[in-house]
Amino acid sequence: QVQLVESGGGLVQAGDSLRLSCAASGGTFSSYGMGWFRQAPGNERAFVAAFSRSGGSTSIADSVKGRFTISRDNAKNTVYLQMNSLKPEDTAIYYCAARNDGHWYRVPSMQYDYNYWGQGTQVTVSS
Repeated sequence: QVQLVESGGGLVQAGDSLRLSCAASGGTFSSYGMGWFRQAPGNERAFVAAFSRSGGSTSIADSVKGRFTISRDNAKNTVYLQMNSLKPEDTAIYYCAARNDGHWYRVPSMQYDYNYWGQGTQVTVSS
């Protein structure tokens, strides 16, 4: 069983930066596809960024491209989401997700791609 714990959320002003962390336990982290999603009030959960299981490919949503970066540290079993130039519309609960099966090189970008989810961390960006 894989457990995911997000941290690093908070209240910031527009233009600030935050780095979210997602620590994984259970299984072999280096073989997981890892992703970040977010859900704003009244909206569907949306894809933000992800790694393929190989770790060699990434995908970033157009809405955050150029501002957000996903990275992973297999030695620490952790995936990160670096968020720069934050905007009020980035306000949401951010969820980490993992999958330990499926295509090795494809970047999983849909909710149904993932087997495991964290509890979420709130990010609020004030104008």
